[in-house]
Amino acid sequence: MDQVIEFATNHWFLTLTLFTVLGLLAWITVAPGVLGSERVNPVEAVRLINHEGAVVLDVRADSEIEEGRILNAIHIPQPSLANQIKRLEKYRLKPVIAVCRTGGRSASACTMLRKHGFERVYNLGGGVVGWQSAGLPLVK
Repeated sequence: MDQVIEFATNHWFLTLTLFTVLGLLAWITVAPGVLGSERVNPVEAVRLINHEGAVVLDVRADSEIEEGRILNAIHIPQPSLANQIKRLEKYRLKPVIAVCRTGGRSASACTMLRKHGFERVYNLGGGVVGWQSAGLPLVK
């Protein structure tokens, strides 16, 4: 044990780096639960849609929707979500998959949905960009 302490003291920068990396790994593992959403990839999202009746919530801006959207997605721009969350009330017991362009705005939408009592909230990892990269279609 004395050798470990001596090593840590002599190589404090390596020790600090080790604990920083371990902390970041722990945060990546714990953060989705803390932040109110679980991240799903496009394949998992398709499974949720097809087998569990998941609802897709697209929180992109109107101009981004023109590029295409996931079939049957409900469009509520992220800045308007707080005012329009009642539109989603009937889906409270279903899985809800929030999506934006790359996954950032939809993560905050997931947090808001959790605060309003939605229990099965998912963030589409990679957003619409990830969806397209997986070869999945968008409708215009």
